[in-house]
Amino acid sequence: MTKAAIIGLGTMGPGIAATLARGGMSVTAYDASADQRARAAQNLALAQTVLGNLGVPNKSNGSEIRIAETLADCVKGADFVLETVPEKLDLKIEIFREVEKLVDKTCILASDTSGIPITKIQAGVAHPERLVGMHWSNPPHIIPMIEVVAGEKTSPEIVKWMVDVIKSIGLLPVVVKKDVPGFVENRVLYALMRECVDLVDQGVIDVEGLDTCVSWGIGYKLAVIGPMALLDMAGLDIYQAVGSYLNKELCNRTDVSKYVTDRTASGKLGIKTGSGIFDYTPERIAELREQRARKLVSVRKTLQS
Repeated sequence: MTKAAIIGLGTMGPGIAATLARGGMSVTAYDASADQRARAAQNLALAQTVLGNLGVPNKSNGSEIRIAETLADCVKGADFVLETVPEKLDLKIEIFREVEKLVDKTCILASDTSGIPITKIQAGVAHPERLVGMHWSNPPHIIPMIEVVAGEKTSPEIVKWMVDVIKSIGLLPVVVKKDVPGFVENRVLYALMRECVDLVDQGVIDVEGLDTCVSWGIGYKLAVIGPMALLDMAGLDIYQAVGSYLNKELCNRTDVSKYVTDRTASGKLGIKTGSGIFDYTPERIAELREQRARKLVSVRKTLQS
């Protein structure tokens, strides 16, 4: 496989494209938004700089990522097409239906959905056996773990192919054995987020304290010791004893807290709008992005040492 097509140049697309290109693939990318296509060069350059800082071997042989003006041009001759568009099932199905008309029958299709079951996407396409989940973490050019998710009709050979490709570019494939909503990473993350928001909602802790507690407490440990290994380190008897009373106290709401929905309704969506839980100036946003990228690069280098 040499030619990859990336559909979507928003939050994830540029980082994914840069990572695949640095891994030696010929990459063409497309976005339906002319504005996103115009910003792509800058975002790709930033991602490539970070990959360089990480010391990721550059197998691109100097070939540049090409930004296509049409979907048809983007996927022409592609061996592998990855969509990373907004989390709307109908939109993803629509894109794959269009792509299927434009690519060879041997072309592999992948979705970077954060949690829509792959089986649901497969239901809308003509050749579901070649469609697989390839869930990257944000920022995709820094986080090396990628979830590989088979839908009910995904060919086992496609799963193996995806795992091999991810390994070939120096990243860490994790095969999710059941196509559950949210897969694994986001199920764990959203369980954590639900408890965090609930603790702030109840006035147990303020937002700054919550972030410090998680980042420098469990977050610091989990970067080195995974949850299952942590159970062994702490002792299963301790977990059983504490879990026997604490599990009953944990948040188990099935809706989303007003703490979040009220802000969303008023347009306070976070960094993208300049205000969410915290307020952001353009200068602060640029500072945070640079700072977080630099720290994540340092952490990854340390973990890989």
